[in-house]
This record gives sequence, structure tokens and C-alpha cells, in this order.
Amino acid sequence: MICVLTGGTGGAKFVDGLRQVIPPEEIMLIVNTGDDLLWWGLYVSPDIDSITYVLSGLLSRERGWGVKGDTFLCLQAMGQLGEPTWFHTGDRDLAVHLLRSRLLAEGKTLSEATSTICDKLGVKARILPMSDSRVETRVDTPSGELSFEEYFVQRWYQDPVNSVRFAGASDAEPAPGVIEAIVSADTVLIAPSNPITSIGPILAVPGVRDALVRARGQVAAISPIVGNAAVAGPAGILMAAKGLPCSIAGVAKAYEDFLDLLICDTRDARAAEALRGNGLRVQCTQTIMRTAEDKAELARTVLSFMIGGLLSDKPVSGESAARAGSDQP
Repeated sequence: MICVLTGGTGGAKFVDGLRQVIPPEEIMLIVNTGDDLLWWGLYVSPDIDSITYVLSGLLSRERGWGVKGDTFLCLQAMGQLGEPTWFHTGDRDLAVHLLRSRLLAEGKTLSEATSTICDKLGVKARILPMSDSRVETRVDTPSGELSFEEYFVQRWYQDPVNSVRFAGASDAEPAPGVIEAIVSADTVLIAPSNPITSIGPILAVPGVRDALVRARGQVAAISPIVGNAAVAGPAGILMAAKGLPCSIAGVAKAYEDFLDLLICDTRDARAAEALRGNGLRVQCTQTIMRTAEDKAELARTVLSFMIGGLLSDKPVSGESAARAGSDQP
């Protein structure tokens, strides 16, 4: 089994590649819910939705979010009624939010609602929210504190950032299956997601970091930073707000207590040598994912690093190793 901690666009792209090279039944996904919000009275979980749409073949590849071929008639109508429209939800996307909201209103947990939606959409991989408790990423700016979606979508991450916090995290519990998935997986991968607001909320849930330290499998992270800039989005700005350099060294620092291997872009080869000098195992490869083949090739390469004897103290199972090392999707 492969366990992946993921969130954001980079995470969804990597999962899209991973599903091409190993059977989805062998993938466990622990997904960030710090971005979740109530929109028009409906419970929206952007990262869970993106991963669900990727695995069901519904994701809009042009936008990188939402459902392919979706229409936005409800959005237009709500705007005509004077309601906010900065968070663009399509009509088919709204159907998922309606179902999730109804299930939650009936007393289902977020985990249970996610499982139901995945079953209905034919998703064979297991998707777990990081917690069934409400954890909200809050971004403090000179204009006041914003939810992550307000900061990222409504205001296009133009505000200077003073700090980031995860409201409710200290009182949250990991969702059922999260700790077991991390501890027992053959391999644990940290997707090339924003370390602060996509992976950070997952790590803030009590017990998750400890589980990563105790994981019997290898723990590897793919860097979302190339050179001194994020591949996309505000990761660099947010890392600076947390006192981390916008570099692969900053990514390594964010995960230092549990990281076995850091995977970075070939353009960071010199920086990788410096990290190796400090005792960290680092591998370089092409990490930019523009096409479906780019995504699959990165997934293949990452898995080959994990089974290539680099970390022989934590070997993956022979069956998973043979399948992951195959050149065939």
C-alpha cells in the first residue's frame, strides 16, 4: 500500500500520475481539509473534491479544479440575486456539495460522507480526510485574518502575510484510518503540495507527525519548490511567514523530523549536494508536470527511488516493489 499526504493543485497532479502506474486499490490518500468552507450554506471541501474528481476521471484539466465540461448557470443566477460569486462552483460540482451537506446534516461524519461520494463516483482508491473535526487554515494579513480561500481565491494571494495558523487543530483528532494508513503503509509520500497550507494542516492534527516518525515504510517528499520559487501559488510567501526559506532546504526543514528522502527538480542539483552534506538523502529528477505523461513519469521515478535500495532499512514489500518498478501504466 502507498499512503499519500496531499492537497492543492500539485498534489492532485501527482495523484493523477500515481493512478496511472499502480492500481488505485493500492493507494491511500490523506487529504487536507484546512481549506474547507461553507459556501451558500453548503459544505465544500476543495482538496477532497479535486482528488475525488482526479480519481473518477471528472477533473477539469484545463482549470485544474472542478468538473470537466461543467456549466455555471447557478453561479450566474446567484450573482443576479446579489450573492457572492468569487468562489466559482460549477453546476455539477454543486451536486457533490449538496450531497455532502445533506449527509453531514443527517449526522454522517466527513469521512463517511467522503466514502459515500467516492462509492457513487466509482473511486477505488481510499480517500481519507485528515480529520472529521473542523480545522481551518487562517492567514493573518495587514487587512485582517482571512480564511485560506478568501486569501487565495478571492484576493489572489496579493496580501502580505504576517502568520498562518490552523484554528481548531489542537482539539482535532485524526479521522478513522489515518494513523493506521501512515504507520502500516509500505511507502509514505508527501505530494508536491504547499508545505504550509496543504500539508501543514495535516501535520497539525495531533498524532500525525508522530505516526510519520513511527512509519514502518519509507517517507519521501516531493518538493513543490524549484530554485527559489514555488512551481505555482503562494507557497514561497507562506513559507517565509513561517520562517522557512523558499528553497528545497525550507521543504526539508518543514519535514525534518520524519523525512527519509527528499525528491527535488534537476535544477536544484547544487542545492541538493548541500543538503546531502548535512546528511539528508536527496534525489533529483524532472518534477514539473505539464502533461499526463509528465505526471506518470514523475510517479514512476519517485517509486523507483523508493524501491531502489536507497533506504534498505525500510524496504517495501516485494509485490508492491515489482508493480511500482514496472514501466507499464
